[in-house]
Amino acid sequence: MKIAVATEGINVSPHFGRCPEYTIFEIESGRVKSRTIIPNPGHEPGLLPRYLGQLGVSCIIAGGMGPRARGLFAEQDIKTITGVYGSVEKAVADYLAGSLHPGESACNHPQTDGCEHHC
Repeated sequence: MKIAVATEGINVSPHFGRCPEYTIFEIESGRVKSRTIIPNPGHEPGLLPRYLGQLGVSCIIAGGMGPRARGLFAEQDIKTITGVYGSVEKAVADYLAGSLHPGESACNHPQTDGCEHHC
């Protein structure tokens, strides 16, 4: 299993599409086997779900994501978890422990304000 976390420095980025990079965690037997940081390849509708899907990602964690993006990830069979803030490492540790409690997505405003293009 691979988990991608929208990353900004050491923290979970509030917007999955505009983050500078993603931290990809490869999970084996419930533990982190490896982690790789990759740059964000760019933001255009549908690119990131396909790109991360091709890398074998099955779950993405971010602070926020618009409904259109969540739908595109669902089409790639990638689970989305939003409303996560704080350290990337802690978010993944909590996810693996079953204690990750996502909050409100950073992209909770109406889609008509352009969020579908940056979340």
